[in-house]
Amino acid sequence: MDDNYQTYLNRLARLTLPEAYRSQAQHIQESSKFQPDSGLRQAASFPGYTLITPPAGEESENSAFYAKLQTYQQEILQLPVNRNLIVPLPSASFHLTLADLIWDNAYVDASEKNPNFDEELPSCLAEIFQQYQQLMTNRSHPIKWQMLGLILMPRAIAVCLVPQDESCYEEIIKFRRIIYQNPKLIALGIEQHYHFTAHVTLAYFGEVSSDLDRTSFSTKLSELNEKWLFNLPEFSIHRVELRKFDNMTHYYREPNWPTLNF
Repeated sequence: MDDNYQTYLNRLARLTLPEAYRSQAQHIQESSKFQPDSGLRQAASFPGYTLITPPAGEESENSAFYAKLQTYQQEILQLPVNRNLIVPLPSASFHLTLADLIWDNAYVDASEKNPNFDEELPSCLAEIFQQYQQLMTNRSHPIKWQMLGLILMPRAIAVCLVPQDESCYEEIIKFRRIIYQNPKLIALGIEQHYHFTAHVTLAYFGEVSSDLDRTSFSTKLSELNEKWLFNLPEFSIHRVELRKFDNMTHYYREPNWPTLNF
């Protein structure tokens, strides 16, 4: 399902063009992942599992990258729009998802049907990680990606990333293929839903008022993106971990859960 290297580059390049912001701004809507509570937006229940790089709050190797994203997030929050429109994520939770596993109703259903789900998933992934480590090619350089720019999603604002070269891309795609084609994971209810779009989510949309000037909003985002083009931080993918989440603000793991060092 994932794109080949050139198709991926072309697709992401289009997502960061001014016309993409203009088009996407017409479709933004409130995210159900955050709900109003006493005048503030609070993270709603949204449980599941994912395979991600260590979150920013626990990561040292990409600290410069995450510091830059925190600055960019603050610039987005200073845009002259309704203060309830943009709901920022805690910067400590910033991460790159390498493979979504299962979430929300699908996870609730799977764990109800299989009381051992929460034990079987880490066990199965530990096997896969071990097999993958044996297959890993000898790389002459680390897996480096770089921020390309801002992207506007229907319910969120993120920055997207592109690989340093084709081998950096293929390594991640190969990893995803091994995850999504594994019969044991498929039997647990894990399936691939999306093409890979490497991104770090900075905020979700809260109250999208009827008087929002969507054209003006998209223009301001485009101007921010142009400003950032001169300082695009690099990201190193050196580790992936199984993490559980109860909502979109915190990703945690047990000490014995599997990890894979690239």
